[in-house]
Amino acid sequence: MPDVRRLAAGDLPAVTRIIGGLPDYFTDDVPGQVERDAADHDGWVISSCAEVAGFAVAARRSPGGAEILWMAVDPARRGHGLGTLLLGRVLDELAADGVSVVAVKTLDRSAGYQPYEATRAFWERRGFVQVDTIDPLPGWQPGNPAASYVAALRPTR
Repeated sequence: MPDVRRLAAGDLPAVTRIIGGLPDYFTDDVPGQVERDAADHDGWVISSCAEVAGFAVAARRSPGGAEILWMAVDPARRGHGLGTLLLGRVLDELAADGVSVVAVKTLDRSAGYQPYEATRAFWERRGFVQVDTIDPLPGWQPGNPAASYVAALRPTR
């Protein structure tokens, strides 16, 4: 049975391995960025068969808002519901901590990059709604328009 728990420093080699297995999604500088973000923000891992199979890192942006900065599942284990379980725990913990709205950014469909079709579908099937396209997004490589998604965890009015 998969287990979701808080990300620990000892999980970072497994996280780096997952990132390295997804070269269509992550650039070479991402492992260092994830390590820095995991040190400064909340992180989770999902384990399957005693091995880290996925991870997520989320940042609080305000008392009622958070952003999922990073999330991925080992490519060999995708399509088995691990990402859904991981995201569910992340959203449950953020909601319990008072978060009302969660944002995530991913590559916009206008980029025409096929691997991200499944990524956008993942977020959309889980209630995230695209609210904007940002191009250029500060910190992203030029020519990579960002799709900005949000999901409400509770009513905000």
